[in-house]
Amino acid sequence: MNKPYNNKAWFFILPVFLCVAFSAILPLMTVVNYSVQDILSPTQAVFVGLEWFRSIMRDPELHGALGRQLVYSVCVLLVEIPLGVALALAMPSKGWKSSASLVVLSMPLLIPWNVVGTIWQIFGRADIGLGGFVLNALGIDYNYASHSLDAWLTVLMMDVWHWTPLVALLGFAGLRSIPDAYYQAAQIDGASRWAVFRHIQLPKMRGVLMIAVLLRFMDSFMIYTEPFVLTGGGPGNSTTFLSQYLTQKAVGQFDLGPAAAFSLIYFLIILLFSFVLYNWMQSAGNTTSTTEGDHA
Repeated sequence: MNKPYNNKAWFFILPVFLCVAFSAILPLMTVVNYSVQDILSPTQAVFVGLEWFRSIMRDPELHGALGRQLVYSVCVLLVEIPLGVALALAMPSKGWKSSASLVVLSMPLLIPWNVVGTIWQIFGRADIGLGGFVLNALGIDYNYASHSLDAWLTVLMMDVWHWTPLVALLGFAGLRSIPDAYYQAAQIDGASRWAVFRHIQLPKMRGVLMIAVLLRFMDSFMIYTEPFVLTGGGPGNSTTFLSQYLTQKAVGQFDLGPAAAFSLIYFLIILLFSFVLYNWMQSAGNTTSTTEGDHA
């Protein structure tokens, strides 16, 4: 039998194509156009080829921002993933306590990014903030406005407070998907708490943890609002990440050509890391499936 085709169905997805064209493709083409031209005036531009790309790639400020960004994103993962797993394991699994824990844990995720920066800006001040006052009372010379290390650690702790609940919620969902029969079998075998976590909980959570790693790495790699509100990229350039470097080029210095070139480089960097992490997730999932099949 020949299956009939109704080409009129394409009209249903035509609005989606139009929205994508106006919201993504056309702006991207505009950025590509600016990246190969020197904009002298709104009506005059000179074609410069790849000159802006070469100039940006040789910029030491970019190298510093990229280094800070990579270190920051790695530290975010090293802190938030284990902490989120620990919170998921400590949360009650059933009853009203479980529901209350989920509600409380989700509250930081509901706060807008600029408000998060404002909260920690006030919290870290020694004169009116509880955190800064307590640290100074303990004899710790803490001042995120003038000390680079304090500013960097404050931005890191702010991100940990804001986004660790997301990892915990994903881990909690992974734990709830484990059948009770696994725990009953482990109890019969006399398995320890660590053995249960290593051989039952962690393998079953691996899928959601890979999603958490991907989401948190990409989001931390594009962080802008929180450190901008908290420190403005300072003191010096200690908390100036790639997104702030781009904003300084485009808005602060109004260098549209270099900013457009770096936008494309920034996009390719994120795309590269997304590709690497996605393949890592796929290979880890395939390895887990094969291992479970062998044990079965």
